[in-house]
Amino acid sequence: MDKTVCELFAGVGGFRCGLNSIKKIEDAQKEEKWNTVWFSQWEPGKAKQWAHDCYTTHFGTSLDLTGADTTNIDISAVNKADIPDHNLLVGGFPCQDYSVARSLNGEKGIEGKKGVLWWSIYDILKTKHTPFVLLENVDRLLKSPSKQRGRDFGIILSCLNAEGYIAEWRVINAAEYGAGQRRRRTFIFAYKNNTNFAKSLNYNAIKNLLVKDGFFAQTFPIKDFEEKLVSSTDISSDILDVSNNFAFNFENSGIAVNGKIYTVKSISEKVKPTTLGELLETGIVNKKYFISDKNLYYTDPDNTHSDETENELPAESRHTWQYLKGAKRKYRTAANGHKYVYSEGAIPMIDEWNVPARTMLTSESSFNRSTHIVKDKGNGKIRLLTPMEAERIQGFPDNWTDTGMPEKMRYFCMGNALVVPMIAKMEKTISQIFDKE
Repeated sequence: MDKTVCELFAGVGGFRCGLNSIKKIEDAQKEEKWNTVWFSQWEPGKAKQWAHDCYTTHFGTSLDLTGADTTNIDISAVNKADIPDHNLLVGGFPCQDYSVARSLNGEKGIEGKKGVLWWSIYDILKTKHTPFVLLENVDRLLKSPSKQRGRDFGIILSCLNAEGYIAEWRVINAAEYGAGQRRRRTFIFAYKNNTNFAKSLNYNAIKNLLVKDGFFAQTFPIKDFEEKLVSSTDISSDILDVSNNFAFNFENSGIAVNGKIYTVKSISEKVKPTTLGELLETGIVNKKYFISDKNLYYTDPDNTHSDETENELPAESRHTWQYLKGAKRKYRTAANGHKYVYSEGAIPMIDEWNVPARTMLTSESSFNRSTHIVKDKGNGKIRLLTPMEAERIQGFPDNWTDTGMPEKMRYFCMGNALVVPMIAKMEKTISQIFDKE
């Protein structure tokens, strides 16, 4: 089977880098093992499309079947029939409200909420009949919404089932499989039930699928478990019925096949992770990334708690990393005028070298509780991560996002990205599957 790819919500090209083992910027200019025939990257409401510019700087653009460049417009406005045929669809899409409703006249079937990107994925699958699909989402996808837990993921599985797909999923903590970041994400691998891969699996042996034979089992080993721990339920292909009535406790791994869902809480067979210290720059780092003692501490450095229920701290004390990351108690006033005590616990102020990085967010480098602060490997002083270190934490080549975008956007793009080495691991298994099709 030809290794052709359609990359949706492409960002700065994480899937493409992983599929093609791109480890240095110059690797992007070499002939690729996986041929990306079309991609889509559009940031709504942004005059300057920095991520798309970064992507095309490294890879160039892609034309649709009419010869037009539609890679930087709203995916919902793209004519799905004009997307080139492909055998693998990949994409990282946001966790949204996937609920559906009957159309007003009742004749057009069901309608999903406008702007929800899953429906564009679904439209492509219905139009192009892509045999293999690899998708990424946040781990809370399995639990949303809180009032009907599991409904949104159930809708996705129902859609895939209706189009003849078998779908596996796994929540993967990248650090547990060797990466330098403790980032948990839900991955979905779906394949048409008429593919050789689907036909090669024994769906009467669900435990074997989840532990040994399935896609994720082959790629990310887990510990064995007792078969009685697997829970199951039926899933309808009536998406409206699922939207209105379905709820289920999805565990972090499972498979949906022929209208039946099987799920189990799996425990990874951990491998040695990459540590943050291995990813930090060792040369001279620009002084602009360093934090002055005045902005680090407002009192004794060993003090990790503040209590403002008696006396409020001055504004300059609150604008220190010690205050931001420390435990705190203070009065707040609710919208209805009720006064209450807000509290939160302390988190480590300095990120240690000997463990993987925490999950990187789009707010990285800003004055934010989640921002990483490290000791410089050269002089031992305290500083923020550099943009290149942010790229390394996500597994991109050094200076991948140094394409003219502001530094703030470089961090933002990395916070939005996926962990490239996880895709590289999956590529090896997918490549073997394609070779047998």
